Amino acid sequence: MTRSSLTTPPPGAERPEAPPGAPAPGTVLGSHYGRCFGCGSEHPTGLHLKARTPDGATVEAEFTVGEAHQGAPKLAHGGVLATAMDEVIGMSVYLFRKPYVTGRLETDYLLPVPVGTTLHLRAWCNGIVGRKAYLEAEGRIGAPDGPVAVRAAALFIEVNMEHFAEHGDLAAIEVEHPDYEVNP
Repeated sequence: MTRSSLTTPPPGAERPEAPPGAPAPGTVLGSHYGRCFGCGSEHPTGLHLKARTPDGATVEAEFTVGEAHQGAPKLAHGGVLATAMDEVIGMSVYLFRKPYVTGRLETDYLLPVPVGTTLHLRAWCNGIVGRKAYLEAEGRIGAPDGPVAVRAAALFIEVNMEHFAEHGDLAAIEVEHPDYEVNP
């Protein structure tokens, strides 16, 4: 993976363990918003990622490239693949039970991904320092041990729920996340 210093954990960054209260191994993770393009079941042309955690610290998901996801004829659009990487990485920081947003995403495209292909995605955290989380993901063709088609490295920034209330839709947050306290 080619990465910049912005997505590389600094010296002393510690790889986090599964935090207390993290989902148990094998838990299927719900979407963070029903109309999310990446994980929402209510988005008509979205990726509909269904993620799970095998160990409470990493996330795995599958994504089948559909006709609506093409760039060149019969090939996945690179932006859609980057979205899949961003989404699975975002789901991995969800395990820490704190809200984060993408600060930077770096993506390497290694193989073309034809329409109809199932990508097996996996994401993990390499370290957290303060509000910054340093993460990686990979997408493999056809099987969890298939050839790597895409890799990503990211910097995510911890925010509070007020961030989403101020810049998004407070009513939707309250409906979909009644467990979070939002004080705009």
